[in-house]
Parts: sequence; structure tokens; C-alpha cells
Amino acid sequence: MYSTILYTVENGIARLTLNRPDVFNAFNEAMSAEVIDAIKKTAKNDEARVLVISGSGKAFCSGQDLKDVQDNPGRSLSDSVLRRYNPMILGLREMQKPIIAKVNGVAAGAGASLAFACDVIVAAETVNFVEAFVNIGLVLDSGGSYFLPTVVGYHKAFELATLGDKFSALQAMELGIVNKVVSAEELDKTVDDLAARYAAGATKAIGLIKRMLNKANTSTLADMLLYEAYCQDIAGSSEDNKEGVKAFIEKRKPAFKGK
Repeated sequence: MYSTILYTVENGIARLTLNRPDVFNAFNEAMSAEVIDAIKKTAKNDEARVLVISGSGKAFCSGQDLKDVQDNPGRSLSDSVLRRYNPMILGLREMQKPIIAKVNGVAAGAGASLAFACDVIVAAETVNFVEAFVNIGLVLDSGGSYFLPTVVGYHKAFELATLGDKFSALQAMELGIVNKVVSAEELDKTVDDLAARYAAGATKAIGLIKRMLNKANTSTLADMLLYEAYCQDIAGSSEDNKEGVKAFIEKRKPAFKGK
């Protein structure tokens, strides 16, 4: 079905693997379109309760394929951002399911932003991140100007964005960007275990929590108190809530169905 990505759904886990290893999984037109399509499929598929995004070969994603840019001289960068990258990032943030970035290798430019747009980031200890835009005279895109200052604050975000230096997975974890850093050998198992846990979780509640946390960035406390009440009504009418309460009373582990 796809030529530049791998995509499967099994045991509640959707897996999207960027698959252009010869160019470190850099984005070209085709890969952008296929990633957007896979994100839409995951959002609509009730069987998929968590999405794992990773890269094949040695890299997670090296950002935009600059050769692809050279092959299309005179194209509008604004059009590229609006048409290709913005729908991808918004699709991830608006998806009412948890998304795990499995960062196995370098994440640069739009590739770094792709990882930052996920809900949980697990990286191999050998990984480097780099906001490479400034190194070719460009500015942050794909949500980088939103995610970086939101997580690390203005001054550190300015440093990372304007110097364009690499920073390690461990440094990223210290800054609060990455959730967990493990050895390359442990990466697969760590992410598989986490994905399985989310696949068995209360998907509707997790999706609502994601919406709440996203909304909190631009809301007042009073706004969020009202929104919590609204979301709690939705969660309270879910099958998972009924099962969770029943399991608690019966002193057993709940069997959530994500509904």
C-alpha cells in the first residue's frame, strides 16, 4: 500500500515506520503524503489504541530531503509547510490516542519536530537531536516553535533554535523533552512494553486527558476547571469507566476496551 513507510496494526498497536533508510528517512513529497494518510487511518481505526512512530535503519528522521527541494526549484516553502507538514503535526496532536516516538537514531529539523509532536518520547542513548533549520538559513517549522518553548522555556529554546547544535538524548531528557533514554539494545522491548500498556488502557480517558493538556497551554485555570467538568462527564459515561469501577470493587485488574 505504501512505498516510503511501513504500517501495521496488531494487538491494538499501530506502527508507522519511516522507510527511506538510504537518506536517513528524510521527507520527500511521497513520504509526507503517506504519513498523513497513515495518521488519518489510525485516528479512524477503533482497533488501533496506540500509535508508535519510528524510523528504519540508523535514523529516526533527518528532516526534509534537500535533494527533493533541489529537484523542485522555485517552489513555495510556505506551500510545502501548509500542505505537507502542518496536517501531519495537527493530525498527531488532535488524535485522541496516545502516540509514542521510538527514536532510534538522529532526529533533525522536521524529524525532531515530528518526535516532539508525539505524547511520549523514548530514545536510544546514542541518539542526537538537532534543530537544523538555522544551519541552512531557515526557521523552525512543523511545530518546533511551539513545542520547544512550551517544554524548555524561551531562553533554552532560543539557544537550540539559533545555534543549531546537536544535543544528546540524555541532554534532551534533562531538558524534559524526552521521557526515557535506554540503550539501543533495550529500545525495542521498552517501547513494546509501553505500547502494550497503552493498548490495554482506557483509551477514551487517555484521549480526553490529551485534549485537556493541549488546551491548558492557552487557557486560564477557570477555563480548565470548566473543561475538566465537561470531559469528566464524557469519561464517566464510557464503558471503560464502568469496567474500571467494577474491577476496583471486585479487586481485579480492569479489562478496558477503549470505549
